[in-house]
Amino acid sequence: MIDSLYIAWQYIRFNKAKTVTLVACVTLIAFLPITLNLFLEESERQLMSRASTTPLVVGAKGSALDLVMNTLYFGDEVPELITLEAADRITETDLALAIPVYVRFRARGNPIVGTTFDYFDFRGMKIAEGRQLAVLGECVLGAKVAEKLGYKAGDSLVSSPENLFDLAGVYPMKMHVVGVLEKSHTSDDLAVFVDLKTAWVIQGLGHGHDDVTKLRDPSLVYKRTESNVAATAKLYHHTEITAENIDSFHFHGNISGYPITAVIAVPHDVKSGTLLRGRYLKSDETNQIVRPVEVIDGLLRNIFRIKNILDAIISVVAFAMVLAVILVFALSLRLRHREIQTIFRLGCSRMTIARLLGAEIMIIVLLSGILCSAMVFAANQFSNDLVRMLFIR
Repeated sequence: MIDSLYIAWQYIRFNKAKTVTLVACVTLIAFLPITLNLFLEESERQLMSRASTTPLVVGAKGSALDLVMNTLYFGDEVPELITLEAADRITETDLALAIPVYVRFRARGNPIVGTTFDYFDFRGMKIAEGRQLAVLGECVLGAKVAEKLGYKAGDSLVSSPENLFDLAGVYPMKMHVVGVLEKSHTSDDLAVFVDLKTAWVIQGLGHGHDDVTKLRDPSLVYKRTESNVAATAKLYHHTEITAENIDSFHFHGNISGYPITAVIAVPHDVKSGTLLRGRYLKSDETNQIVRPVEVIDGLLRNIFRIKNILDAIISVVAFAMVLAVILVFALSLRLRHREIQTIFRLGCSRMTIARLLGAEIMIIVLLSGILCSAMVFAANQFSNDLVRMLFIR
């Protein structure tokens, strides 16, 4: 058998193009379904682990999936906005802790998450470098964001405008990085966290400018009375909050009417959660309350339906590739007719030829197995980041 393996190996080395083609075909036949299952299992683990630790989410009526994906995984699709009054309403029931979340803006491609300190306690997030948020205009970075951008405490990060033709005059805001969070291996690693009021300043709902009562340029004053001074749109608004101008930043109107994307509700117990859900069953209710576990479970069921289709397609492709491999070997036998006749004339039996061919197949399968194992190992090492990048974000 050793002699057969030696001869088969020399033949394979001589016919490099044929060998590479066969090894690639066999490797792909094994690699595709294994990797697909690996990614789906990792997707299910990440999605369900995040959803299972988030009891309830309140948001505007509409797509529950968009609401959950935006609130838990900071997805690009922004659900219909609600107001901070939704959080106050939950707090007044004394049934759950209300954590408002505003996920709408981005900085260098990373989501900006406006929230309260309760969010950090709820997720068990700790500061690895620097300090926690303290004043308006500060931000803390997720571990992956800080690593990707090369930022640390003391640097500055500028928010991105929602579009290049923002006629409302909402300018990018320069935020001060005051801390970097410990790595949590969740979507929190990929976000920039700010206070809710900072998120509203980014939107333009809060702003800072020079004292209008001291303006001397007539083009900046729209109307002046003894009790009030109205400025024109030409008045410069600060795009960075500093110690010198922080006192000039202010908000107009009732804060409870300011927008957020969702409220994470953390009931005190199971009974409180059931009672809270019952308060959103009225037909005239404008908000909805969902259990992320149920929403993600429905998403995964749809994913696995798609998986069945992909499995069927991969099976057909694999079958076609197997037939192609068989065809290659069959044609190879035809082309090697003179070689086989020479082996016969040397006194070798049909069993010897079968051993030679079997040795060739075994070596090709072994090479494919080694290559497939290496590729699966590499895919497994990066599956966490790949799944988050391709499927969750």
